[in-house]
Amino acid sequence: MTHTVEKIGGTSMSRLADLRDTLFLTDGEARYGRVFVVSAFGGITNLLLEHKKTGEDGVYARFANAEDDHGWHEALSRVSDAMIEAHEAVLDHPGDIEQATNFVQERIEGARNCLIDLQRLCSYGHFRLNAHLLHIRELLSGLGEAHSAHVAVLLLQRAGVNARLVDLTGWRDDGEVTLQERLDRGMEGIDPETEMPIVTGYAQCREGLMREFDRGYSEVTFSELAAQTGAREAIIHKEFHLSSADPKIVGEDKVRKLGRTNYDVADQMANLGMEAIHPSAAKTLRQANVPLRVTNAFDPGDPGTLIDDQPAETPGVEIVTGLDVIALEVFEQDMVGVKGYDASILDALTRHNVRIVSKVSNANTVTHYVDTSLKSLRRVEADLAERYPHAEIKTRKLSLVSVVGRDLSGLSVLQRGLESFAQAGIYSVGASQGPRNVDTQYILERDDMAKAIKSLHDAFFDEEKAAGDKAKVALVA
Repeated sequence: MTHTVEKIGGTSMSRLADLRDTLFLTDGEARYGRVFVVSAFGGITNLLLEHKKTGEDGVYARFANAEDDHGWHEALSRVSDAMIEAHEAVLDHPGDIEQATNFVQERIEGARNCLIDLQRLCSYGHFRLNAHLLHIRELLSGLGEAHSAHVAVLLLQRAGVNARLVDLTGWRDDGEVTLQERLDRGMEGIDPETEMPIVTGYAQCREGLMREFDRGYSEVTFSELAAQTGAREAIIHKEFHLSSADPKIVGEDKVRKLGRTNYDVADQMANLGMEAIHPSAAKTLRQANVPLRVTNAFDPGDPGTLIDDQPAETPGVEIVTGLDVIALEVFEQDMVGVKGYDASILDALTRHNVRIVSKVSNANTVTHYVDTSLKSLRRVEADLAERYPHAEIKTRKLSLVSVVGRDLSGLSVLQRGLESFAQAGIYSVGASQGPRNVDTQYILERDDMAKAIKSLHDAFFDEEKAAGDKAKVALVA
């Protein structure tokens, strides 16, 4: 096939008007042969579900925990206002704005009526709201993607592009279909060479994407569509390049674009919250032999970073990044030589949906570094205290900083990193490196994370500059 399947994230979608003349059009002409999968406008899914970073309740959380009707009704009305504000910022034709506003009102009020009916039904003892929560979560998620896709089509059609909305959200759909069937039906009769499909990132299907992937569903839709249609390439458009570190921390003039890396590094990035692509989506593309490219949507002339299965030609550090974590430490003197402690801790973490970033253990202590809320961790602590009443269970807010590369062999990353910390006056709580030589991790106090990232980046990415300075000194001498 000659077409590509391309994904646009929420932050980039909020700048849709800017993308029209760079990403979708070239010199005023439509660039066909491309299928676009779009996320909701920035912030909309947070309002519909819950805030991804702060955990602040959205419509879903308020409805699920409702003591009265006012909370979720007000939250849904706030979503409607935010959607209208979002499309008014990117559409400039009154007729398009009116169509988009009518679309929002129809979908929002339809969802409101659905939730009212469900609430009324569950007031009877034979029906339990918990049995329907996942369906509610999926219904609400689809509102955001349907809106952004509809607005994108209006914008592109106004610019003369033969754009078509492919709504996979199952709105008022009678039947239940698999994801493959949903994608087949959505793409039926579409020729990407003569029209530009704009596809919703959420796809309603029998498998229930949110059951397994939750907020990562749009990348799963994107990867499955690329694999199923035999795309030449899968492309993710972000609002920045994948680079060696956060430019806000180390400086715009010091970061380097990756250019090329592999899926192993992409998995390490995802583990640290610097997600290039959801690991399950990456697996789908890899198995279908569809290469992945990550570009900066606002730098259309740059090819971005290619991610494939190829190893590095030479060892080298590619990324330095970090993440706030909480250390869950379980100390039990009787743990020595006894099996089952680690499994019990893992069961408790899994039961409360706590994401493990890393772990270390010794004879009588198991420490997990986790990415979760304190509220969830308190539940884990309570379970473990009941199971092991004599254990000492402690939690501590820390940060995890990692040096990542396709091949770190022979670079003495662990030692050089600790040396850079010593020079910068940074104390490392812990450090580790696995035998695969793809990442080295340092555990630090939270306040030291940014300083540590800068220190490590300087240590591993200023080598060329240092070598050049030495050569100049030698030449002068």
